[in-house]
Amino acid sequence: MKIIAAIFLGLTLLVQTGCSHQPAAGEVAATTDSATSKAAPAGPEAVASSSAAPLPPPALVAAATSRLLIYQADVRLKTAAMPRATASLDSLVRRSGGYLSAANETHIDGEWREESTIRVPPGQFQALLSGLADLGTVEEKKLTTTDVTAEHADVAARLQAKRAVERQYTALLTRAQKIKDILAIEEKLGEVREEIEATESRFNILNDEVAYSTITLTLYQPVPQTVPDAPIISLGSRTVEAFYGGWQLFISLLLGTLTLWPLVLVAGISGWWLWRRRKDNPKPQPPKTQAPG
Repeated sequence: MKIIAAIFLGLTLLVQTGCSHQPAAGEVAATTDSATSKAAPAGPEAVASSSAAPLPPPALVAAATSRLLIYQADVRLKTAAMPRATASLDSLVRRSGGYLSAANETHIDGEWREESTIRVPPGQFQALLSGLADLGTVEEKKLTTTDVTAEHADVAARLQAKRAVERQYTALLTRAQKIKDILAIEEKLGEVREEIEATESRFNILNDEVAYSTITLTLYQPVPQTVPDAPIISLGSRTVEAFYGGWQLFISLLLGTLTLWPLVLVAGISGWWLWRRRKDNPKPQPPKTQAPG
């Protein structure tokens, strides 16, 4: 009875201590990992079911109080001096702490055009847009803001859950002895790692788009196109052209006749046969009647 009472008293003190002491986010993650490693499931299916409801990652506690926004803009500018505008653009981007992630310069359809993709910190987004207006005439500007707070939290939670499952599969693999169990665990582990890579890729993309806003800039300068004068055609050149056209027509007729030579041959033979038949069998003449004298 004394032993049972001591155990009961110890559990009571432990519960009271746990209620009065709220662990930090890092301590929660460490405690969870420790408990997971000590209580590994018996098979691959049990691993997936045991990690169905993981604790939120520590980063989400700090991110819950602020919104994660993605700023994007599409701007079309017309300038009268492209070299000066591009030099000013480079200076603006450097001062704003951003960078050019892509640039493409073309001369097409009477335009000298440069299409650029600018990445800039969100704090300098509006300032850079205002600076771009000084490069020329703003013909078009589209702004979009996307709130990815919920998606970011969801992706982070799924990533933590998949990593917990990976750790449990890895621990289970070290204790497996049968070849069948080892192969089954390795197959499940490979699937989980593929899912982790896809989730990490999406998580990194969200972080990058939140950390740097995107401005797609089309900067162009109209380029005048010279229209050539209509050529003056002399009488001699027109005569040569007419002679050449007639010769081409004769050649075309000759080639067409050669193409239809079977029909020409059949028609010629048929005409000759009818002529010979008519010549060999002349049409009988009616008898002449003598007038009464």
